[in-house]
Amino acid sequence: MDSSVRQVLGGSEEMPKHQMASRPQMPVAPLNFHLKSPRVGTVSPLILPQTPGGGGGKEAFVPTRSKRTVAAKHVNKKLLRREQVLQEIRLLQNLDHPNLVKLLDTFETASSYVLVLEIFVSKKKKEIKYILEALHYLHSWRIAHLDLKVNSSTNKPVIKLTDFGDAVQLNPPSSYIHPLLGSPEFSAPELILGQPVSLTSDLWSLGVVTYVVLSGASPFLDESLEETCLNICRLDFSFPEDYFQGVSPAARDFICLLLRGEPERRPPAASCLEEPWLQPRGLSSSDSTLNPTQPPALSPSRNHCGTHLDTSRLISFIERRKHQNDVRPIGTIKAFLHSRLLSQT
Repeated sequence: MDSSVRQVLGGSEEMPKHQMASRPQMPVAPLNFHLKSPRVGTVSPLILPQTPGGGGGKEAFVPTRSKRTVAAKHVNKKLLRREQVLQEIRLLQNLDHPNLVKLLDTFETASSYVLVLEIFVSKKKKEIKYILEALHYLHSWRIAHLDLKVNSSTNKPVIKLTDFGDAVQLNPPSSYIHPLLGSPEFSAPELILGQPVSLTSDLWSLGVVTYVVLSGASPFLDESLEETCLNICRLDFSFPEDYFQGVSPAARDFICLLLRGEPERRPPAASCLEEPWLQPRGLSSSDSTLNPTQPPALSPSRNHCGTHLDTSRLISFIERRKHQNDVRPIGTIKAFLHSRLLSQT
């Protein structure tokens, strides 16, 4: 492999001894960042530069010489510092769980760092429990993912936890405030308000993901970024029958358990795995027979409130969200949020 690749993503250069100033240090085992030549099953460096993408965080499918399809995550060098890319690489190389996506290789192009990842598409539709098991593993290391959302690379739901660019290890008593960019649709209130995050920030996001998977609609998404953030901070969501017809009470209870405003009131991942809805007899057969012809909507009208899931609505949701990407810093609307929230107290 070209020596410049080794120098950028490892090689003879030692791993930085510090992370971003605002991030706690990850106490992980020493890593070997010496990049080996591609083997059977990994992407060829001769093929990779010809793949589409090249923007920040875009993924492309790359057929390898072994006829295995993998995902190439392109990270624009202008958008992220080298240390931030290495943070994600460090996490992926040290974590090992069947429901976490695996890092296969790393490369460099003229404009991007490239992470070559496995592709895993659901065959058994147990998305929520799989994600929860992965979160339980991460949280046992006190690692918060902080970017859990519905995502897809093939218009099919992905059940492995991926994209660790925002993940961080939380080391009490130190606190960490996450700089939130992009759509806040799946983010917990504490992230939006610029308050310290916790492991249960991920559980909030899982609650939103569960809502989306079951209904194909978003619980908080509104016409503007500001209104979406207000809906989240007010806990303003409901279960319209148009979208939740046939969804069991246990499933709705599970969502409500996670969508609690106070982080300390959300159960840890280990407790969530014991919830009735996730047990073999907990899912009503009606949960797996949602009407696939029901079109998704921006956000339902609001009035508070075996694990096989139909994913046809989820695919529709993914299609609808493809071109919605607001990258304004959430911090720019904090004053607006605080004034609106205070005016209603």
